[in-house]
Amino acid sequence: MSIEEILDNSQKVVITTHQSPDGDALGSSLALFGYLVKKGFDVCVVVPDSFPKFLNWMKGTENVLVYNHDEDVVKELIGEADLIFSLDYNSLMRVGGVGDLIEKSTAYKVMIDHHLHPADFADWMCSDTSSCSTAQLIYNFIEDFNDLDLIDDQIAEGIYCGIMTDSGSFRFPSVQAKTHLIAADLINRGLNHSRIHELVHDVNTLPKLHLLGFALNEKLRVLPNVPVAVIAINCEELSRFNYKKGDTEGLVNYALSLEGIEMAAFIKEDDNKVKMSFRSKGEIAVNEFSSQNFNGGGHKNAAGGISFTSFEETVELFESKIVEFLI
Repeated sequence: MSIEEILDNSQKVVITTHQSPDGDALGSSLALFGYLVKKGFDVCVVVPDSFPKFLNWMKGTENVLVYNHDEDVVKELIGEADLIFSLDYNSLMRVGGVGDLIEKSTAYKVMIDHHLHPADFADWMCSDTSSCSTAQLIYNFIEDFNDLDLIDDQIAEGIYCGIMTDSGSFRFPSVQAKTHLIAADLINRGLNHSRIHELVHDVNTLPKLHLLGFALNEKLRVLPNVPVAVIAINCEELSRFNYKKGDTEGLVNYALSLEGIEMAAFIKEDDNKVKMSFRSKGEIAVNEFSSQNFNGGGHKNAAGGISFTSFEETVELFESKIVEFLI
């Protein structure tokens, strides 16, 4: 069945995205939401857990349902849905409890994503690992329906925010000529691109900047014998700086920016688990490293992982495994 036929046979639509929603997850979801509303669908956006405060400015966020807070409502909406979109994730493991609801749902399932190795859970799939972001794929989706003239401020801001954040402000190798053409088209349609950059990147709090200083001054280490830098922060250290979700966003990139460093890791203690972000340059495939050792995955040069051992054991395991991986 074509995507046109799928949409023709649907009315109630639920848009879902991954846990710990970032700019691409939320931006692509709100852009698709705005588009489908204009096409006459009954649409809602569901996220597994809350998103960072620096994304609150996006139009439509006030209508986003957070599964952790609105569990009964989300269960009802997914149970009644004709069509479920899975945006910016390639496995139901990435959406926590929402994944169980999607798996049990009889709704038609559509995946639009740019991560490697998609799982086989969707009825229709747009998986383009060459794309810098899912938001770029949402633009393509709208373009394929010849509906670019339906792009308004909300749709444009969502697409641009997703592209900007997932491409490292257009600097990652995954950025294509088409990426810049999309940005140009959105600007031609009236998008204020500098405002979006300011709203995402220039909204630091004093505790966040103090945490950044602490991380760089006291927690950044370069490992011996391998071109790897690591920042590891535990719960006590985070609470010392009144940590809020999103405060460590991009911290791993500071470690990667060190001269001579080819891979960086940010390791953060969380409730009953340890979360990890990996970044690399060139041929170091951090998605492979993460999937082999830390139940994770992602892109070749940007991936994440998780550990359920103690913080100290996780840091020690990372340091031993990365040496094995690189040497």
